[in-house]
Amino acid sequence: MAILFQSDRIDFVAVTEALIPDYLEMVNDYEHVAKLISDRIKTYTTEAEQRWVREKLEERALVYSMIERSSGMFIGNIELMDPKEGSAELGIAITAKKQDQGFGKESIGRILLHAFDELDLDQVTLRVFPGNKRAIHVYEACGFLEYDRSETDVYMKVLRTSQE
Repeated sequence: MAILFQSDRIDFVAVTEALIPDYLEMVNDYEHVAKLISDRIKTYTTEAEQRWVREKLEERALVYSMIERSSGMFIGNIELMDPKEGSAELGIAITAKKQDQGFGKESIGRILLHAFDELDLDQVTLRVFPGNKRAIHVYEACGFLEYDRSETDVYMKVLRTSQE
């Protein structure tokens, strides 16, 4: 797997079919991951993940798998979705084994550098469930500010100027 960019402890690589077992373990872990990233209860299959990987690669999507440099272990995926008009939406999922180790803050900080310095975006937005206090805390620590809220989502953004 070719390293596309790095942070202190993380190698960011293209999504790959070689990591499908890791992806499935993560997205099918309802208790620690799935309930925090989707309101749909769905079990993903190998075939569905293969299609997802192929689609992302064909689209040249800005989605990256994160690998812990010291161990070679899969951490999770991070994505800048729907980039247009200087903006993209952040999506992140971290496998249960790698949660609470600072990888969320580190990976978000690095993807923001990538978004602003390398992709020339002006802002990054995200949506998070209101009950996901841990994620909201991490997003705030990375510079995101709440700009709207509904019953189902907290909307947050960070601007390039707030990172300079």
